[in-house]
Amino acid sequence: MDTLLPFLVVGVSVGAVYALSGVGLVVLYRASGVVNFAYGALGGLAAMLCWQVIDLAYADWLGWVAGVGAATLLSWGYGRFIAPSLTHQDRIVRAMATLGFALMIMGFAQWYWGDEPRRLVLPTDSGGLEFDGRRLISHTRLLALGLAAAMTLGMAWLLSHTPLGLRMRALQSNRTLSSLLGVRVKQVDTWAWTIAGVFAGITGLFMGNMVRLNPTVLTFLVIPAMAAAVVGRLASLPATVLGGLLIGVIEALSTLVPGVSRYGSASAFVVAIVAILWQQRKGIGLSRDNSHLE
Repeated sequence: MDTLLPFLVVGVSVGAVYALSGVGLVVLYRASGVVNFAYGALGGLAAMLCWQVIDLAYADWLGWVAGVGAATLLSWGYGRFIAPSLTHQDRIVRAMATLGFALMIMGFAQWYWGDEPRRLVLPTDSGGLEFDGRRLISHTRLLALGLAAAMTLGMAWLLSHTPLGLRMRALQSNRTLSSLLGVRVKQVDTWAWTIAGVFAGITGLFMGNMVRLNPTVLTFLVIPAMAAAVVGRLASLPATVLGGLLIGVIEALSTLVPGVSRYGSASAFVVAIVAILWQQRKGIGLSRDNSHLE
């Protein structure tokens, strides 16, 4: 158990970031019906910009604000000016448009920063909880876990107890009818994109600290987030959080198994496939559950 404990703790902390990413994807999908493939690229840009500001000897907090602010601003801009023109397009077309957006962001970041080895250091890296004379988990990972729980609960409260949340849930049920009843669809969608940008920026900073700080690597970390969202059927926040934690733990524990550790990055695909098969066992799947979002 002493051998497994550090891996479990690391897996849960990384899984918390996956869960937070998945929640951002689910909130946007519930409001607008768009699967946002640009989520990872926005997070990657946030991490790189944060590193750049800190590297120029500015205060750390300016780097955090710049990173999260850039991701939020770009996401708001897409939701405000580009997404509305695609409202009546097929769901696949809207998803592919976000993929193009992601490639543009990733291409710019890769051109500007390149592949030089870097590391995003956060003040919380210096301390942590110890077990048996060795550090078990850093304060950064504890912060990621706590923030994931707080932001998920905050979004659940927003959706259940605020006028904006009520409008988002109305759009999830029937966008056409909601529009006829006076819901300002474009405004609600813009808010959803803005919230998704905040989530992307924050998760990008954590992932930039936990993995290699590279625009391409960070962009493709949207895959575990997508898998977590699939576990939640792009609708349930608790199930999405559970999916993210599960993926993180499986990734961490796979490093203990000889011959399997090299395939740890495939954990997200395995979890997503198992989730889809489980959901389809009685004909209950993504297409049926979310057909009202067309």
